Amino acid sequence: MKIAYLAESPADAAALAMLTEAILARKTEPVSHSGLRHRGWPTVRTVLPAVLKELHYHTDAEGFVLIVDSNGSPPHSKEHEQPNASERKCRLCQLRRIADDVRQNVRPRPTLPLLKIALGLAVPTIEAWLLCGADPHVTEAAWINGLKQGPMPYSKRGLKRKLYGTSHPSLDLETEVMMKAASRLAENLSSLEQLFAQGFGPLRDGLKSW
Repeated sequence: MKIAYLAESPADAAALAMLTEAILARKTEPVSHSGLRHRGWPTVRTVLPAVLKELHYHTDAEGFVLIVDSNGSPPHSKEHEQPNASERKCRLCQLRRIADDVRQNVRPRPTLPLLKIALGLAVPTIEAWLLCGADPHVTEAAWINGLKQGPMPYSKRGLKRKLYGTSHPSLDLETEVMMKAASRLAENLSSLEQLFAQGFGPLRDGLKSW
């Protein structure tokens, strides 16, 4: 299956591809696109419409998979899934609104169906996902409780130190460590499904619907 991936860094996208293949239980063929020139959430949100239109009109991509970090923004929740109940500050809800708008306004593809889309939200960062099962203190619920009541159970910098051994890893180190962790998780996704249900769950459900 030909799939385009988008994340906040090439290392994130490499790990995302491995998790996607585990969910789909098949290998994927990556499709290139203009992507990101700078890291971070604002850039992802800004380039998403152009990326989707490029993939729709100028590639043979069958699917598109995207994850972003929640950082300090509101995590996604089941309440957001209700009709007309999306959260304005939830990054996953924002991405869904952008994707829906693009899909509603593109012309039909001559030889391919509408691009399939799956979106996920790593709470608070993809490093938390990749530490799942390796550090019992790193969970989605712990972060959400910290946002509501304090204190925060861990920091984003602390997650980096735990995963990479440094808070400022090189891209090569990020990629190597992320792919190793993603490979471990891909063998059994149940821990991610249970401990990061609100952000990983939508990604899994989106891919399973393809």
